[in-house]
Amino acid sequence: MTKLESLLNIYEISEEDIKMIAELGERAIPLLDDYVEEFYTWLAPQPEFRQYFSDPNRLQHVKAAQKNYWHQVFIANVDDNYLSSRENLGIAHAKIGLSLSSYFSGMSKSLAFFQEALTDDSNPEYFDKQQIALAKLVHLETAVVVEAYSNVTQQKIEQQSRSLIEMSTPVTSIWDGVLMLPIVGILDSKRAQDLMHTVLAKIGETRSKVIILDISGVAVVDTAVANHIIKITKASKLMGCGCIVSGLSPAIAQTIVELGIDVDSLTTTATLSDALESALTAVGLRIVAG
Repeated sequence: MTKLESLLNIYEISEEDIKMIAELGERAIPLLDDYVEEFYTWLAPQPEFRQYFSDPNRLQHVKAAQKNYWHQVFIANVDDNYLSSRENLGIAHAKIGLSLSSYFSGMSKSLAFFQEALTDDSNPEYFDKQQIALAKLVHLETAVVVEAYSNVTQQKIEQQSRSLIEMSTPVTSIWDGVLMLPIVGILDSKRAQDLMHTVLAKIGETRSKVIILDISGVAVVDTAVANHIIKITKASKLMGCGCIVSGLSPAIAQTIVELGIDVDSLTTTATLSDALESALTAVGLRIVAG
């Protein structure tokens, strides 16, 4: 079953429903110009109108697109191209930042217009069935638009998250063969995995022999944090890169001991300067006082 077939089934849209929508379209399509003008008169006082549609050229383009949108609805040729156009609408709304609340209120206003403009007192029972059929198709479209909108929004969030992670994991080459990573803030499982990935990638890229992990900026050191650090050091060693953990304050050292964490595999220093001296010595360099 295709996605379109599945959606038609979920929203219980039958061939008879499609036929009734097309019949409505015979009366609705000639009214589309009036609909568009009334819609944008209603929208004009809204804050988002000034934000997105204040440019006259853009407004004319949007009006034409909206007229075409409802023309497609009332033609009722519901196929894969139709579905794709609705997905593209959701993508476009997400990219320009138009809120879903604006979309929902706009759809509500549109349905109210067509219900009032197309009312058929000669056969109210059949008209009610036509309105129900139209509402089902609009609900289907809304689901498609929202899904596409949400996908784009989620992609934006993930991209921003990756950017923040990259900013928060600045692995720096401070000398040929020596890397340093200052860890600041809270170290949870997700961030630890990202740190490990970044560290190992940088080690593989630079073929470094030593990396310094400075944890003086870590807010809390508990069992989980200590275990994350140990895992990073072990993974680094597997790639042939020694790891020095610097920035252990007396309080952090006492906490680690009280937690009973095995730190035999850790090389630690109290200060970053001590770590730098050890790292440079490991690559055959020596700091000489001037």
